[in-house]
Amino acid sequence: MILLFSIALSIIFIYYFLYQKPTKPNLPPLVPGLPLIGNLHQLSAAPLLHIHLSHLSKLHGPLLRLNLGSNPVIVISSAELAEEVLKHQDSAFCSRPTLVAQRRLSYNAADMAFAPYGPHWRDLRRIAATHLLSPPKVKSFRAVREDEVARMIAKISCHCASSSPVNLSEAAMGLTTTLICRIGFGRRYEDQGNELRRFQELLKELRQLLAAFFVSDYFPALSWVDRASGLMNRLDSAFEKLDSFYQELIDEHLRAGDVDDDEEDILGMQIKLELNSYKPTNWDRVKALLMDLFLGGTDSSAASIVWIMTALIKAPHIMKKVQTEIRHVVGNKRKVDEDDLPKLPYLKAVIHETFRLYTPLPMLAPRETTQKCVLDGYEIQPKTTVYVNVWAIARDPEYWKTDPEEFLPERFYGSEMDAKGKDFGLIPFGSGRRICPGMFMGLANVELAVANLLFSFDWEVPQGSEVDTDVLPGLIMHKKNPLLLLPKLYQS
Repeated sequence: MILLFSIALSIIFIYYFLYQKPTKPNLPPLVPGLPLIGNLHQLSAAPLLHIHLSHLSKLHGPLLRLNLGSNPVIVISSAELAEEVLKHQDSAFCSRPTLVAQRRLSYNAADMAFAPYGPHWRDLRRIAATHLLSPPKVKSFRAVREDEVARMIAKISCHCASSSPVNLSEAAMGLTTTLICRIGFGRRYEDQGNELRRFQELLKELRQLLAAFFVSDYFPALSWVDRASGLMNRLDSAFEKLDSFYQELIDEHLRAGDVDDDEEDILGMQIKLELNSYKPTNWDRVKALLMDLFLGGTDSSAASIVWIMTALIKAPHIMKKVQTEIRHVVGNKRKVDEDDLPKLPYLKAVIHETFRLYTPLPMLAPRETTQKCVLDGYEIQPKTTVYVNVWAIARDPEYWKTDPEEFLPERFYGSEMDAKGKDFGLIPFGSGRRICPGMFMGLANVELAVANLLFSFDWEVPQGSEVDTDVLPGLIMHKKNPLLLLPKLYQS
């Protein structure tokens, strides 16, 4: 009987493995590509990735699948699916893919932006939400924000007498860079000083490397190509320079000793938390979080300020309306302070509409699935990279019924919708577990800067010039050509 049972069982197993075809998973629609490289050639040839992926989503649907070398990728291009990924199934979509430059520059993912989901990331997120970037901490930097914005306004005022145009792209980047230096590590570099130039050059190299194409990200067996091309040596060199810069800042703070909590910058808080931690002191954690602060605190806020002013100068009637609101609230004061901002609903509508039409981060930082899951009836495998195309969602006519390509702040005026991750048609800061922890800081910087630019000056386009909306390629959607405008001092 045992022999007969064993033979029967063997026959069943042989039949199953030889004749039963395994069921294929129901995967999302695949964009046709080439053998081995998949769709890499299509994306590398696209100057603006978010626009190219938006065109593909119109052909293949709001959930599409790509193969980038050995990496499976899905792209989300609708608010409904974004809500599913970022809210309802956030736990399955909350990790980060392992990319060469991100891992190296973040000290093996010791930071918060690029760390995979797990205990380390949760610990960092708690520290940021409770100490480093909490609303009370953001509020404590009010005097710094108001001072730096006042300095920017004073510089622009000098152009009024000479009737010379102002490079607002340069002014906005100068403002956000100086703000992050003061808020982040308590330094105010003088204009065009060697230290400021050094910081700006390091920041520029950091951005470029994070956006660079590394062959080893898609073909690990060909990692030697990155070394042979010189890209890996460039990455190593940038890491060493940044590490040296971070260490100088840490040593400076350690020499200074304790500072009053109300005057403490973010690096000072990080150092104090590290020294008081139950874990062994690890300065790499502090340096990795500094990198996040530099990246998150400069580019996106500067780009937002420029796009808001670009949108308004192209719509003079809207600019006039928002200036009237601001000047009515501020009255005879010489500037807008942060107490005035909650009284400016139309300004907030203008900012929200700019976030929608000219979102500073057109693609959310890529996520990675932690487990098998089902999305819109399709099976998504573990270790799949997930991109959410914020730019496409913000222009989706299925969601934005009225003129989605037009700049219409009225769609937000009197509306409960905001940009803080609850309304999935407008997610400039993301949503869910991986929402941008610096959101409150970014909003405070942008609102105060724009309000004062609009209160203090009337703006015109220089004669013979035009204002375009061309975009530079990159992680952040910067205006390709500088925004040059003529300011005329407003007399209250």
